[in-house]
Amino acid sequence: MNRKETILEFLKDEKFPPVNVEEMMLMLDIPFDDREELMLILEELTDENQIIKTSKKKYASPEKLGYITGKISLTSKGFGFLIREGGDIFIPPGELGGALNGDTVMATLTHKGDTGSKPEGKIVRIIQRSTNEIVGTFTHSRSFGFVIPDDDRFGYDIFIKKTKFLNAREGQKVVVKITKWPQSGKKPEGEIIEVLGYPDEKGVDILSVMRAHGLSEAFPRKVLQQTDMVDETISDADIASRTDFRYDNIITIDGIDSRDFDDAVCVTKSDGIYTLGVHIADVTHYVTESSPLDKEALRRGTSVYFPGSVVPMLPKKLSNGICSLNPHEDRLTLSVIMKINEDGEVIDHQITEGIICSKERMTYDDVTAILEGDDGLKDKYAHIYDMLCLMKDLSVILRQKRQSRGSIDFDFPETKIKTDETGRAVGVYKYESGISNKIIEEFMLIANKTVAEEFFWADIPFVYRVHEKPSAERIAAFNDFAKNMGYRLSDSHEPHPGEFAKILTKIKGTREELLISKVMLRSLMKARYSEQCLGHFGLSFEYYCHFTSPIRRYPDLAIHRIIKEFIKYGLNEKRMRYYRKFVSDAAVKSSEAELTAMEAEREADDMKKAEYMQAHVGEDFGGIISSVTSFGFFAQLENGIEGLVRMNDLRDDYYIFNERDFCLTGEHTGKTYRIGDPVNITVAAANPLTRQIDFVLNE
Repeated sequence: MNRKETILEFLKDEKFPPVNVEEMMLMLDIPFDDREELMLILEELTDENQIIKTSKKKYASPEKLGYITGKISLTSKGFGFLIREGGDIFIPPGELGGALNGDTVMATLTHKGDTGSKPEGKIVRIIQRSTNEIVGTFTHSRSFGFVIPDDDRFGYDIFIKKTKFLNAREGQKVVVKITKWPQSGKKPEGEIIEVLGYPDEKGVDILSVMRAHGLSEAFPRKVLQQTDMVDETISDADIASRTDFRYDNIITIDGIDSRDFDDAVCVTKSDGIYTLGVHIADVTHYVTESSPLDKEALRRGTSVYFPGSVVPMLPKKLSNGICSLNPHEDRLTLSVIMKINEDGEVIDHQITEGIICSKERMTYDDVTAILEGDDGLKDKYAHIYDMLCLMKDLSVILRQKRQSRGSIDFDFPETKIKTDETGRAVGVYKYESGISNKIIEEFMLIANKTVAEEFFWADIPFVYRVHEKPSAERIAAFNDFAKNMGYRLSDSHEPHPGEFAKILTKIKGTREELLISKVMLRSLMKARYSEQCLGHFGLSFEYYCHFTSPIRRYPDLAIHRIIKEFIKYGLNEKRMRYYRKFVSDAAVKSSEAELTAMEAEREADDMKKAEYMQAHVGEDFGGIISSVTSFGFFAQLENGIEGLVRMNDLRDDYYIFNERDFCLTGEHTGKTYRIGDPVNITVAAANPLTRQIDFVLNE
């Protein structure tokens, strides 16, 4: 631990009150000659908002002085919530202190909250702005203009001087850089730095979402220069130092539209023991430590998938080329070879650098069809048919083993959006997972678990995928709700994940399945990356990581680098210290990048669904209620599209929102609208710009 870390830890320690410089030097035994260095460290920590200097020139952590730090999440109605681990804090409109959505802030509690009400707070300092670039629509007069942000949570129109228009025209989508933040009732000011185009031009809609989340399809010049220098041939020296799997019956199984293949599999069986080989693209062979490629991959954190396009983590020359496990081409891998018995237990395993040559590029649809008896495809792929049957058998064993441990499997169908050559949405449909999807899912899960367990016991710095158990408050709230529906957790104090899984089994196929599943999901914590092995509650795994997708996820790439160095050379103390800091940083940045990607993907999907439904305004559909709010309810159609039925349009009664039971109840008629109820609707409106679809009931 360096001196800065020691000082920060001391100032956070609850045993010690706020201290001045002299007291700190005495308590930490810092020589007088080092006083200047101490002052520089304290100034640095203060600038970083990790500590506070009081009016009496004493130093302490914000928490010790009663301050709370976190990110602010604003609503379109002008209020917000401070998001923190111990529970969200409500921030009224007048207490935002100029904070904008996503800003990291410091706040104080103004009301502690009690049963039935959230704690309230006041923002006292903005630590870090989430962004200084905003996407919106440009409008102007002769001498000045405004940008109206796409995100209505921003709360302000942005004033633009005429000299800062960048030749933007009325109604165009633009990116504006904030030059003056809002204060004392004044609007923020900015300058236009990029003109995206008119909303109806090809690709402008997706480009707007990308820029709003700081995403770019273009790579920096240094990254492209390094990519151009990558040798796309595999040398004899590379082959000689690796385990040669090129003669094994290895295949890839992916979606029909996939272009990058980062996992390949092979299964054999002998004397009742399955040998499962999971071969993952050796991306770190080409993306070297601290290189421009590596730094850019860490900054991006993940590939982001939009309807009809992708913002990749790595340049296509790598992701679709030399790193991708393309069929009939030699490729470098990091491979996990597992011996698994008929009870689904991994009895032995080996992690090794390998070289493979995939025999087939299979699709999920074709493998499912083969295993369901398609004779034509069985004949075409006769050379791998027996192995596909072994894969099915092994995946069933692994799934049963996982479920017997209490793994929670939600059954929310995935929605796919089809676009034409102009990028316009022309189809929306539900995608149901088949046998082949489950095969690959189980193989990747067991590989991730096996790798995580080995490196936990090796006590090596690592990036784990963690899913912590829900808080006692969340468990109690869910259990109270479930009991009202006729279900309950047998242990509501320290429930095993298997108890949640049992409820999912009981509600399967019932009318209340969707309602209880959604409430259960909300009661669980969100998965994230961490340098600590905290287990995965949802999977009921004590050890878990993401190892199998280094082309599109940075945590996978990060641990590949650690694994390879450890198995080849071991790690000395200097490298251990380096990796401890590295995995901590990578875990935080990857978790943040994942959240950004999820939000961007959701916005793009909602926009394309609204675009698709524009052609169906006035048409009638059947659906089910998928969510209930204080302003109405959302109905989901058979293709997975959701639209809002507003409370104002329920004119047969005055409806009251019951937050505990997730339903609307008529004050006079007693009629209820609850998640899972069937409804008939008419499409009233669809607006891609606001990403909203409006339904009205058609009784």
